[in-house]
Amino acid sequence: MTSTSTTAVGYFMSFVLQPWQLLFAILSGWIHHRQQQIIEFQNDQIQSLLKQMGKKRIILTDDQRRVLAVKGKALGRKTLRELTTIVTPGTILRWHRELVAKKWDHSEKRKSVSRPRIRQVIVDLILRFAQENPSWGYDQIQGALANVGYHISDTTVGNVL
Repeated sequence: MTSTSTTAVGYFMSFVLQPWQLLFAILSGWIHHRQQQIIEFQNDQIQSLLKQMGKKRIILTDDQRRVLAVKGKALGRKTLRELTTIVTPGTILRWHRELVAKKWDHSEKRKSVSRPRIRQVIVDLILRFAQENPSWGYDQIQGALANVGYHISDTTVGNVL
C-alpha cells in the first residue's frame, strides 16, 4: 500500500460508527417516526372536527388565542401551512403581532401633553368671588386670587366662568 491509500483507509475507518452512535441514530429515527405518527393523528382529528362543524366560526378566548399565537409564531408560516389548523396561519401570526404590539404599547405610562388641570379649590374660589361680586371682571377676580396666594391668568378665570 502506498501512503495515499493508507490515509484513505484511515479516513474510512474514522467514519465507522461506534455501537452507542448506531444505537443513538436508531433511537432518534424511531422517535422521529413516532412524532410524525402523532402529528398525522392530530391533523386527522382536527380535520374531522372541522368537517363536523361545517361553516360555523370557532370562538376562542383570549387565552386560547394567546397560546396559539405564541406556539404558531415559533413554528413559522411555512410549517403552519403544512399542518391542519382551526384558523389560517395568517390569523395566528396576526394574533402574535397584536400581542407584541400590546406588550410594547405603554400607552398607560405616557404622560398627557396638555396643561395640568386647575385645582378644585381655585375653581371654587373663582365661582365664589364671581357670585359675591357680580361687578368684578376677570382681572379683579385674578387679583383677588393673587392676594389669597393663587397666581393664575385672567384668561383662566374667563375659561372657568
